[in-house]
Amino acid sequence: SLAAVAAVRHVLAPASIAVIGASRRLGTIGGTVVRNLIAAGFAGPIYPINPHARIVAKLRAFERLADVPGPVELAVIAVPAPAVLDAASACAAKGVRALVVLSAGFGEAGPQGRARQAELLRICREAGMRMVGPNCLGVLNTDPGVRLNATFAPGRPPAGRIAYASQSGAYGIAALDLAARRGLGLSSFVSMGDKADLSSNDLLRYWEQDAGTDAVLLYLESLGNPRRFGQVARRLTASKPIIAVKSGNTAAGRRAASSHTGALLEASEATVDALFAHAGVIRVDTLDEQLDVAELLARQAVPRGDRVAIVTNAGGPGIACADACAAAGLRVEPLRPATRRALSGSLPAAAAVANPVDMLAAATGADFRRTIEAVGADPGADAVIAIFIPPLPGRRAESVLRSVRAAARRTALAHTPVAAVVMAPGAPTAAPAGEPDVPVFATPEQAARALGHAARHAHWRQRRPEAVEPPADIDPDEAAAAIAEALGSGPGWLGVEHATRLLSAYGLPAARLRTASSPQAAGRCAAALGGGVALKAIAPGLLHKSDAGGVRLDLQGASAVTDAAREMRSALEEAGRRVDGFVVQAMAPPGVEMLVGVLADERFGPVVACAAGGTAVELLGDVQVRLAPIAPVEAAEMVRGLRTFPLLDGFRGAPRADVAALEDVVVRVGALAAAHPEIAELDLNPVVILHKGAVVVDARVRVERPARRPPFPALGR
Repeated sequence: SLAAVAAVRHVLAPASIAVIGASRRLGTIGGTVVRNLIAAGFAGPIYPINPHARIVAKLRAFERLADVPGPVELAVIAVPAPAVLDAASACAAKGVRALVVLSAGFGEAGPQGRARQAELLRICREAGMRMVGPNCLGVLNTDPGVRLNATFAPGRPPAGRIAYASQSGAYGIAALDLAARRGLGLSSFVSMGDKADLSSNDLLRYWEQDAGTDAVLLYLESLGNPRRFGQVARRLTASKPIIAVKSGNTAAGRRAASSHTGALLEASEATVDALFAHAGVIRVDTLDEQLDVAELLARQAVPRGDRVAIVTNAGGPGIACADACAAAGLRVEPLRPATRRALSGSLPAAAAVANPVDMLAAATGADFRRTIEAVGADPGADAVIAIFIPPLPGRRAESVLRSVRAAARRTALAHTPVAAVVMAPGAPTAAPAGEPDVPVFATPEQAARALGHAARHAHWRQRRPEAVEPPADIDPDEAAAAIAEALGSGPGWLGVEHATRLLSAYGLPAARLRTASSPQAAGRCAAALGGGVALKAIAPGLLHKSDAGGVRLDLQGASAVTDAAREMRSALEEAGRRVDGFVVQAMAPPGVEMLVGVLADERFGPVVACAAGGTAVELLGDVQVRLAPIAPVEAAEMVRGLRTFPLLDGFRGAPRADVAALEDVVVRVGALAAAHPEIAELDLNPVVILHKGAVVVDARVRVERPARRPPFPALGR
C-alpha cells in the first residue's frame, strides 16, 4: 500500500535524524550509531540527544529532543528499555515520523517486556509514527542521495542493488560482514528485531517500487501474516527475486492432526515451503547459500532453462559438478555435434568435448575463453559453469578469470549466465571496478546449487499463473450441504455417506461402494457389486483400519464376504471396539498408489499435499505441498517433483500411469479445500492411478467450524 511505502521511506530516506542515547564513549550502541552516520556521510542533519554532553563525535548535542531547532523525520532510540517509553513520547511531541528502536527488553523479554512493547506501540499509533524494532540492529541505505548508516554494525558493505531484511541482529551483522567481504553491494538493510510494527511485508512493498533495488534477501524467524506475505511477495518476485532463509519450525496443523496427511506435514516446515513455492520465493538453508544465489542473480542473466554446460581443466571436478547439477535439478546433456566439432578443432586430441568439456590441465586463459564462448552459443546450454584448478604451484587464477569474464560478455548476448569455480585458496572473487562480473565459487557444488535455484526461479517466472478457476463441473452447494449436515452432529470425521457425497460433488473418482449393517448384508452387497471386493469395518475412532485388522482385500463371493465380516467383527469387539457396520467396495484395478490430502492451518489456510501413497506413506515421506487452490501447472509441478514420479512414468518398463488424472485430482482437492474452510483434514489414500483414469479407494475427512473463512481464491490470485 502507499501508506506502507511512505512509512518505510521515512525510515530509509529521512531528511533529518536524531539519535536518542548518543554517547561520547566509544563502543556504546548510541555512540557507534552517531559515528556510523558521520562515516557514511548522511545527507541531512544529525542531532545527538544526550542530557550530559554538549558535543558528541564533533556534533552539537542537545539535552532534550524538544531543544532541536529543526524538524526531525527519523529518531533512533538507544537508551535502556525503561527509558524508551519517555523517549517515544518525546518523539511524538516533536512530530517525528518514524522510530528505529535499538533497545532490547520488549517482546522477547517475557510478560513485562510484552506489556512495555504494547505501550510503546500505543504511543506510536496515537502519534502516527511508524517503528522498526524494538530490539534491532538498525537500518542502512547506500543511496548516494541519502547515505544512511543508522546501525551499530562494525562494517559497511559497498553500495549495490540488493536489499536485505533480517529478523535477527546477530544474523544481520554476519550478513553485512560477509556481503562486504564478497564485494556484494547492498541498496538498503533493515534489522526488524521484534517486528512490533513495520514488518517484512511493508519492506517488500517499498522495495517493489524502489528503482535502486533488483533483488531482496530475507532472514525470517516468523511470518506474522503469511497470507499477506504471499500476496506481496508473489507480486514482487515477478520482477525482483526474493531469497529467504527461514529458521525455526512451524507445525503445519494448528488443529490436532491424525490423518496420514497430518502426519506428513505436522511439525515440519511444509507450510512455509508451500507458501514460498506459491509466491516464487527462493528458499535456502544458510547465509552462504543465500549470498551465493544473490551473487549469481545480481551478476548474471537469469537462465532460460535447466541445461548446464560444464567447462573444466580437470576431469574429477567436472564429474563432481555434473553430479551436483543433477542433485540440484539441472541437466547436463551432450552438446550439439557442431559445437563438439568446433571444440575438437581447438582443443588437444585427448580433451573430452561431450559435456563436461575437459580441456586438460594445461588449458590456458585463451582456451577457457574460446570454449566458454562456443558452449555458451550452443542452443542446448542454458548456463555455463567454468571450473579452474591451478595445475602447478604459482599458476595464478587472475588471468583465467579475466578470460572467463571476457567470454561471459559474449554469452550475455545469448542470455546465458556463467558461473566460475576456482578451486584454489585465496582466489579473487570480485572483478576489478568497471569490469562485468562473474560470480566465483569455491566448489562445484556451490555453483550448481546456486544455479539450480536460479533456474527454478526462472521457470516460476515463465509459468506464473495469474488466476485459479475452480473446475467447471463441480457442485459447491452440494458439498456445503454435506458438510453442514455432518457438522449438525458436531465436529469430527465424516461418515461414509457424507464423505462420498463430498467427493462426488467435486468430481473425485471414488470406487463403487455400499454400506451394510451386518455380515449377511455385507455378503448381499458383494453379490450386487460383483467381482472382487474389499471389506472395511465402520468403527468409531478407527482411522487406520488396516493396522487394526479392519480391512480385507480381494474377497470373492457373498459367502466369503459374510464369513470375513463375522471374523472381523469378533476380532475388533474382542479388542474393545464397537463395530457399527461395514463398507463393501469394488476392488480397484492394479495401479500406482498415491496420496492427495489437505491439512488446514489457521494462518496459512489449507495446505494441499500430494505424496507417494499406501500404507508406507509416512515411511517414504515423499511429499509435495502447495497452498489451495491449485492451478493445473502447479499440480503438474507437484507430481513431477516427487522422488517416486518415475513409478508413474513407466519405471523399468511398467505401463505409464495416467499422470493427468492424478493432476486433475490434485486440482479438484485444492478447489474443495479453498471453498470449504470447514475441512480440517482430508486424506485420499490410496488414490490408485491407472493406465487410464484414477480411483479414490479410501477417503477420510474431518470437519470443524473454522475460526474465520479465508478468501477464495487464496492469496489474491
